[in-house]
Amino acid sequence: MNEKEFIKKISEFNKEEKLDLSSGEDLSIALMNLVSLEEHSFFSYAKTEDEKFLDVLEKTREIRKKYLKLIVKENDAEIWCMSKHLLATSMRLYEVGTKFLHEGKKKEAKEMYKDAFEIYALFWRINLQEIKTEVKEKGKFSDKLKKLLDCCRE
Repeated sequence: MNEKEFIKKISEFNKEEKLDLSSGEDLSIALMNLVSLEEHSFFSYAKTEDEKFLDVLEKTREIRKKYLKLIVKENDAEIWCMSKHLLATSMRLYEVGTKFLHEGKKKEAKEMYKDAFEIYALFWRINLQEIKTEVKEKGKFSDKLKKLLDCCRE
């Protein structure tokens, strides 16, 4: 798929789903944080055995499921679960990259950021039904996605 076809596909997706990509981008980042909060609640409960953390986990999970439905349109458990894990992985790689950056390990941070974005692009690829099996396509989708994502757009 060339760039023009890709942009056309995004436009069609926006019209059909009433979700512009900038809103989708914001929502996907919120979802990353909700998954992270679920994980944190689990570890807080495991550490303290305080059941309030289980309540936080359950409430957070329900909110995450509600909003994940706005992006993940597939009625397929595999796509749903992969989407959640792709977002979680992207978030974790980003966080480790930020720790590396803070420690002055710029090269390692850049590598983590690159991989975090590739995983994030895979999330959009599956949810825009653009997943391809050819190895030669690797990286092309993320390059197109970089041009379309704009978190500063209001």
